[in-house]
Amino acid sequence: MNKNARILICGSDKMLNSAFLRYFEREKFTNVSFKDTKPDIVIYTGAVSGGISANIKHPAEFIHKNITEQTSVINSAKESNAGRLIFFGSSCVYPKSSPQPIKEEFLLAGQPEETSEAYAVAKIAGIKMCKAYNTQYGTNFIAIVPATIYGPEDDFSLENAHVISALIRKFHEAKIGNKPSVEVWGSGQPRREFIFVDDLVDATVFILDKYKENWHINAGCSRDHSIKELADVISEAVGFKGKITYNTGKPEGVKQKLLDSSKITSLGWKPKVSLKEGINITYNWFEGHV
Repeated sequence: MNKNARILICGSDKMLNSAFLRYFEREKFTNVSFKDTKPDIVIYTGAVSGGISANIKHPAEFIHKNITEQTSVINSAKESNAGRLIFFGSSCVYPKSSPQPIKEEFLLAGQPEETSEAYAVAKIAGIKMCKAYNTQYGTNFIAIVPATIYGPEDDFSLENAHVISALIRKFHEAKIGNKPSVEVWGSGQPRREFIFVDDLVDATVFILDKYKENWHINAGCSRDHSIKELADVISEAVGFKGKITYNTGKPEGVKQKLLDSSKITSLGWKPKVSLKEGINITYNWFEGHV
């Protein structure tokens, strides 16, 4: 990437916004902004997202805010003649019955998982809008479908958090409150794939340099973990010594959601941060800031 390119970062994802700013500052890019100044590159991080609880409680907000904002950003990027745009989808855009690992071409091959349907429909619309604009207007807009993102400056509220940040908060509060146990939703058996936020930023910059297709691209770690394995890693990082219980009466989503990231890895990219390392970094940030 040209380090003098005008880069506009927009959207409401504080974790991703901050990670991109850290990267561009470290690499000495000179024209990074949150203001529209006829950008060469637009990186749109999204409007609103959340974990399973938030998806169940706020489907109207999730579909309305995401579709409204992303439509404005994508169209404005075309109107301002931005050379490139990055749009982030979500692994929930794929059908709940997808074979594993999930290939890019499985999009719209079946129904999404019910609890995240509204959010998934909004993200599918954004992915297809990028492709449609490329086809009709000759733009160069790329949709990236990442594994579940986590890291410093994530949303750690139990109302909205994704699974890693929610469990970090639960285990931390249990530790400082000397509670004997922590409850985890579901059976602990579903498997999920996670990507540390700095790895996703690195993948995005790589994609901007290397990826030329008019089709979305997955960005994951090619490895998933059960929720039970995840809870064990987080409890160890936090230093919680009590019991972990599983509430099978609570929703737990699809049984497995592992992306096929062979397209990006075949181009030469791979993640750097292991799940254990990423959780330790995230918890250290949480202790100092939340």
